[in-house]
Amino acid sequence: MKEEFKYNIIKKLIETNGNKKRAAIKLDCTVRHIDRLIAGYKQKGKAYFVHGNRGRLPSHALSEEQKTQIEQLYLNKYWDCNYTVFSEFLADRENIFLSVDEVRVIFRDKYILSPRSHKSTRKRLRDQLIAEQQKVNSIAQKEKIQANIIAVEDAHPRQPRCQYFGEEIQIDACIHLWFGNSKTALHAAIDDATGNLLALFFDKQETLYGYYNISKQILMHYGIPYKFKTDKRTVFEYKKKGSSLLEEDTFTQFAYACSQLGIKLETSSVPEFKPRIERAFQTLQQRLPQELRLANITTIEEANKFLAEYINKFNKQFALCINHNKSVFEKQPDEKKINLILAVLTKRIIDRGHSIKFNNKYYRLVNRNNTPIFFNHGTTCIVIKSFDNQLYATVNDSIFALEEIPEVQAISENFDDIVETKPKEIYIPPMNHPWRQKHFESFIEKQEHRLENVS
Repeated sequence: MKEEFKYNIIKKLIETNGNKKRAAIKLDCTVRHIDRLIAGYKQKGKAYFVHGNRGRLPSHALSEEQKTQIEQLYLNKYWDCNYTVFSEFLADRENIFLSVDEVRVIFRDKYILSPRSHKSTRKRLRDQLIAEQQKVNSIAQKEKIQANIIAVEDAHPRQPRCQYFGEEIQIDACIHLWFGNSKTALHAAIDDATGNLLALFFDKQETLYGYYNISKQILMHYGIPYKFKTDKRTVFEYKKKGSSLLEEDTFTQFAYACSQLGIKLETSSVPEFKPRIERAFQTLQQRLPQELRLANITTIEEANKFLAEYINKFNKQFALCINHNKSVFEKQPDEKKINLILAVLTKRIIDRGHSIKFNNKYYRLVNRNNTPIFFNHGTTCIVIKSFDNQLYATVNDSIFALEEIPEVQAISENFDDIVETKPKEIYIPPMNHPWRQKHFESFIEKQEHRLENVS
């Protein structure tokens, strides 16, 4: 505005051959400076009045790429931190040094508010977004701004409950200071139709084991549900960043277990995708820590035992009654089958010693009679680590148990007394279709094809 004002004064002064002293008073400068402005106008025109730094970023300003990096760190890793804590984590863990105000300015432009922001701040930003939405004509831009308005309101959109018990189970994990002096991850599952908490489990982090555990609780107590809705932000990412190991590809492991059970799996990184579990965590954060503190619970083992009783208390207070006539849960599988389905599958290659290496230990393949079975060097197999930590391996359409090969013999045949005992028959589950090597490899190919389509 100042540049425009100067330009109009000097332009009128030259066109009307006006009084330089009057112009100097209006611009609060000297007559000598007015002469400079007149000379500049005659030489460059209106461009002379544009400040030289306009459009130039300061030397210490962050680039758009750096701002995007900070935004992604917050959304994917530190989404539940306020600005102060986030700036501390950036310095301590990411080696990025920003003040709280710098973080606030970056997120204000991205329409990302702190979890602790005041209601007035949210309302002000919401009004600003609504005004911008009215100015744009593009449908895509309007939808993008609408998504930001919903995020700013911090309200999960109302949606009708599912019709049937077991039709949709929302699962997620929440890292919070639930008990003791360190944060833990509470894995939870809730039924959308009734709001009943079906399973809870504590672990140190959000892990595949935690989700397998709540899945087992659901399968044991209720049966097989129709659909799981969950988060793909962390444990359900397609590939763990920086790792190509199949056993760390948690999405494939969990999705393969769901495919064996016939459970539909839907994932999204948007919190509004699963509002029922998000609201449940808000309630749990306000009530469960106090319950655990008053019960003098300080360890994960004690906390997990306590959760079995707390689920009933929570459901009596907040959930709807279960109508078993409107249940779509399928028949409950037995525990042995559940342990085999909730497994981690890994590809291995048999070495020249007719053994495989798994978790830094060597194993050989044995049949039901505890007789070692030898395969040629280079033969591929799939190692199956069941939920109860039993190890098996499949080669083509055959399944074997894995026996650890010790570095040193436990008993010497030459010097120790050996008591002859009847060889104990080893339990080996029957080979069913989902464990066939070709079936698992085909599933992996579908997952990789899905990733290509998404990217």
